[in-house]
Amino acid sequence: MDEELVELSVLGEIVPPKEDLEHLDGVAFRLLKKVQDYFAEKGLDVSVRLAGSYAKGTYLSDQDFDLFMLFPTDYSRKELQEIGIQAGKDLINGELVYSEHPYTTGYFEGVEVDMVPCYRLESTEHIQTAVDRTPFHTEYINSHLDQDQKDQVRLLKKFMKGIGAYGAEQDSRGFSGYMCEILVVKYGSFRSVLEHAVDWKKGETVVIEQEGPHFESALVVYDPVDRNRNAASAVHEDTLELFKAAAKAYLKEPSELFFFPNPRIPLSPEELEWLCARHKSRLASISFDRPDANEDNLQAQLWRTQYAFDKKFSEFGFKVLRAVHQMDSLSMTVVFELESDRLSDTFEHRGPPVKVKKASEDFLEFWKGNPYGEPYQGEDGHWYVVAERQIKTAVEFFEKQTSISGIGREVDPDSKVIYDHDQTMVSIDPGLLTELLDPKYPWEN
Repeated sequence: MDEELVELSVLGEIVPPKEDLEHLDGVAFRLLKKVQDYFAEKGLDVSVRLAGSYAKGTYLSDQDFDLFMLFPTDYSRKELQEIGIQAGKDLINGELVYSEHPYTTGYFEGVEVDMVPCYRLESTEHIQTAVDRTPFHTEYINSHLDQDQKDQVRLLKKFMKGIGAYGAEQDSRGFSGYMCEILVVKYGSFRSVLEHAVDWKKGETVVIEQEGPHFESALVVYDPVDRNRNAASAVHEDTLELFKAAAKAYLKEPSELFFFPNPRIPLSPEELEWLCARHKSRLASISFDRPDANEDNLQAQLWRTQYAFDKKFSEFGFKVLRAVHQMDSLSMTVVFELESDRLSDTFEHRGPPVKVKKASEDFLEFWKGNPYGEPYQGEDGHWYVVAERQIKTAVEFFEKQTSISGIGREVDPDSKVIYDHDQTMVSIDPGLLTELLDPKYPWEN
């Protein structure tokens, strides 16, 4: 299908209808007045402003409000947080959300609202909290994008959602809504963003207004309201490659599947076993009780746990082919596809250089009478000896190494449940196993 027809069709699905816009505008007006009256009655010099995608006119469906309470800079950080959090509890029956900068979340007339305290600043040169930039982001986008371009942002957001690259949270490690907006500011349209993205390299630098200090990151996009911030710091290398692949595929053959992918149908146990047989691989998995902690922090810890096991598996001679993870309301699970889940009983252990006399003497003394043979010299000038493996199976690895592998700080190793290949096949979510054994791009389903 022609790209213009695809994009017009998608816009018809994602641009909110006029009656919805009018309803939200009414709710927003009443919310602002209620919060303004609240602070006026208390005699507090706090201004109120909506930020986020609603305020910028770039939101999709299921809209929520980001309401910012702007405090004078003579308030202490403690005062700002205490007053702001109490306002959220009083006005929207808000629940406290723990992050670098605490805020409350609740509902007003059926619409989800985040009430965020921040400082009222003249510029971003003296940022005091991480969220102080947000009102400047709103002003910048509204002054640099017209309505047609805001619809282009909507296309880019929906594209990112469809391919699984949207969101700066730890589970997605992708492109935030603000990133989508400033990329359209830079390149002018959804399609132009894709055309430029296909040529991005690892470490690509994009300057919107002014270049700032050097950053080590998969993608560097200097925040146009604060040159000292990389707006793309959350974008992982894998997500960048995913976006580039999707951009290239879409430009070659546009389709609504990039925006509205079909749900992946999990493979049957027989199909999953066939794939393992085809790959000549075996599975091993481990689950932990989910801690009572901030979800974004837990997602980061789950990634850390997966990476820690991957590295540790390699140290013990296991070859990891692929790994996936999943978190639900009760548990956190990591699944590995291994070249083999059982290793040989022995392995070749490398010792010190032969020319290092003291180390060689100690090595030879230690391995004297080794049941698998005496030490011998290798072609690389080191001593070698055939030794018995201390860990021979993936299950043993999890049993003995979990607590010392560097897993997430709040992941409790004592809550672990270990699954061998056969147990993994019957106990782990088939959708997760399908993702592991038969990975496909969302638009290919």
